Amino acid sequence: MLTSLSITSLYVLDQDQALDFYVGTLGFEVQTDQQFGPMRFLTVALPNARGHAVLLELPAPPSVSPEIAGQVRDLVTKGAGGGHLFFTTDDAHKTHAALKEKGVELPEEPVVQPYGIDFGFRDPFGNSVRIAQMTPPPSA
Repeated sequence: MLTSLSITSLYVLDQDQALDFYVGTLGFEVQTDQQFGPMRFLTVALPNARGHAVLLELPAPPSVSPEIAGQVRDLVTKGAGGGHLFFTTDDAHKTHAALKEKGVELPEEPVVQPYGIDFGFRDPFGNSVRIAQMTPPPSA
């Protein structure tokens, strides 16, 4: 049966700009960057979570047909492309401040939720990103 999740695919409109954001701003590391047939296979991962990578994929063949690619690009820019990443942090307020200092547009302040403290924003392409400081479950 299934044992782990290794790659999550996320549509981006420019892979070099995605590298700048995910590596330069969010602190990911490049895991794979190679030409794979007609596509650039580009994955990044957090340094402490190398077993789960994010594929920064262009909406283009072979993943989607040329006819569909334009529609996917349009959906991504509208924030409706299905891309959603949810990260955890030890300190939501500190992470929010650090991202703001790096120039990330943060429309939300950290908010207390039933599961912890979280906030959200969009990557440069419209994909949803949420960051949460999780509340430990109550002791039994």
